[in-house]
Amino acid sequence: MLINRRQFLKTSAVSAALFAAPGILRAQNVNSKVKLAVVGISGRGDGNIHEILNDSGDLIEMVGLCDVDDNNLARQGEKFPNAKRFFDYRTMFDELTSLDAVLVSTPDHTHSVVSLAAMKRGIPCFCEKPLAHDVAEIRDMQRVAKEKNLATQMGTIIHATSNYRRVVELIQAGAVGEVKEVHCWCGKGWGGYDEPSKEKFEVPSNLHWDEWLGPAQWLDYNPCYLPGRWRGYWPFGTGTFGDMACHVMDLPFWALGLKYPKTIHATCDTEISKMCCPLDVECHYEFEHNGKILPLTWYDGNRRPAVIKERNLDPQVMGTLFVGDEGILFADYGSIKLYPREKYENYQRPAQTIPASPGHHREWINSIIDGGKSTPLCNFEYAGRLAEAVQLGAVSLRAGKIKLEWDADKMRVTNDEAANAFVKTEHRPGWDV
Repeated sequence: MLINRRQFLKTSAVSAALFAAPGILRAQNVNSKVKLAVVGISGRGDGNIHEILNDSGDLIEMVGLCDVDDNNLARQGEKFPNAKRFFDYRTMFDELTSLDAVLVSTPDHTHSVVSLAAMKRGIPCFCEKPLAHDVAEIRDMQRVAKEKNLATQMGTIIHATSNYRRVVELIQAGAVGEVKEVHCWCGKGWGGYDEPSKEKFEVPSNLHWDEWLGPAQWLDYNPCYLPGRWRGYWPFGTGTFGDMACHVMDLPFWALGLKYPKTIHATCDTEISKMCCPLDVECHYEFEHNGKILPLTWYDGNRRPAVIKERNLDPQVMGTLFVGDEGILFADYGSIKLYPREKYENYQRPAQTIPASPGHHREWINSIIDGGKSTPLCNFEYAGRLAEAVQLGAVSLRAGKIKLEWDADKMRVTNDEAANAFVKTEHRPGWDV
């Protein structure tokens, strides 16, 4: 069953160096506040603003707001009257030369250009998932963050919750024995849209369309893309995969210490459009784990793991199944179930060894303040590997639903040269960083 965003949220337990100078300065002057700018301030951006105020409001000063929609700027500007407003992030970075941090919540296709523009100036960066729109952009973001020694965090807020920590402890304590396979799924459905109309539409007066497109190849404005449906179009998003897999697949990546997939094979029941992301995607990965091959499969829309029916498990809208040689663990954002039930009825769970998070955004702010002594758990080095696996699923689909053999060191598909065109996509002239 497909679910919309509001229904989905109801099912979750959670509603909710010189270039390192900003962090060093904060550590030296603990009474000063982190000067923050937010790029993309509606939708998920609005959520990020609420969340960072909730866990770090005492430590930040909002000095910049950037959005391509003047109505969003006016609305958020009322909350932060002292923050300067911009519709172009390039102008913002040129004018706000004393920024300590930037939070990026734009559509996926502009994540990398905004984040890189900040980080190349030595500004620590928080960026929403799936970090970037293609693998090459992700690698660029990882490289610059490392070179500049910057505090970074990808916006996978569920990583900061208690439930994910308890799952990691259980898996690493051997609760289900040796994990033989993993299944991850989410019942949301971004995609399956009709091709955009050829009709010419006037750009709304409040929208800066050229800046919204950013590095994407030119397309005329069409209301079908906004406000959130851009996720279902390849030039801007990667469907439900890009929206949700970084949240759900985060759990096995963390618990099992996964790195890069060896093979990736995504499929669906429909032909692949050059413009529209498909519905009901299934993607099979093979990871090297403990000297063996570990299969991990992603499902979205109406697809579900066959093991749910085979083992008579409880059906769920989303979650992760760790299938071990001694049992099965299911987890979502707020629950954990061990199967067979009778076997685990009196199971003694391991001691809690992973400390509570001070807050997903607070981890990042703390790292800026303490000059890098603490490290956010979803920093770009870790989160980039997760996001890369997700985006490789999109590469497999766009290349014709082929099984990819992936050389992570060379960042290349080795068995289909044409697929590499989707590993690194071309930016529109004037939008490279």
